[in-house]
Amino acid sequence: MTGIIINVLAVALGGLAGALCGRHLPEHFRLGLNSIFGICAMGMGVSSIMLMENMPAVIMAVILGTSAGLLIRLGDRITASGKLLQNFMEKKGVGGEDFDVSLFVTAFVLFCTSGTGIYGSLDAGMTGNVTILLSKSVLDFFTAMIFACSLGLATSLIAVPQLVIFGLLYLLANLIYPLTTPVMINDFKACGGFILLATGLRIARIREFPIADMIPAMILVMPISAVWVNCIAPLL
Repeated sequence: MTGIIINVLAVALGGLAGALCGRHLPEHFRLGLNSIFGICAMGMGVSSIMLMENMPAVIMAVILGTSAGLLIRLGDRITASGKLLQNFMEKKGVGGEDFDVSLFVTAFVLFCTSGTGIYGSLDAGMTGNVTILLSKSVLDFFTAMIFACSLGLATSLIAVPQLVIFGLLYLLANLIYPLTTPVMINDFKACGGFILLATGLRIARIREFPIADMIPAMILVMPISAVWVNCIAPLL
């Protein structure tokens, strides 16, 4: 659990630092940082997509997963959670009427459901290798600072669901990881890359993708990849 704890602390401390310093930063500086982070997220997404080994399987997972997310209104449910957090922050005198729920959802998806974080948790649980999570922690610290310039202390609170999600994946790793193959893992990362690319476009305010509704794709991609390799590809 060491890598997960470090990653969670990076988000919490980065959010705290950003909340304390963000109010002293000029508006154009914060907007510029958000744009740069959007580019970085897009770059990470493209890098992950390049690992893709079965394009039809990954695209199918993205489409079916997003469709499932839209049907169950997953994005709306996460947004509702953000609004509850907004009310909580207002009662505590920390938040305000200008709390950006959309940005909070973006931060939640980025920190809690990225392919790197999910795979890193699985890898750490199965092999004890925390390299992926440590690398992610460095990025997350500075990313949390950027988000906290707009979201304030709410950014640090994202560390709580992050700990729960990554902790459960860590504990379930012994059941999940043995069922995977290197090809499935690469397709899994590529699927996460699509979500990261959409996240970057959203952060840069280029296009509002339903990134929260895309989360189910991460669940579907490895089974679909396995079916493609074992059942469909041999027939082609």
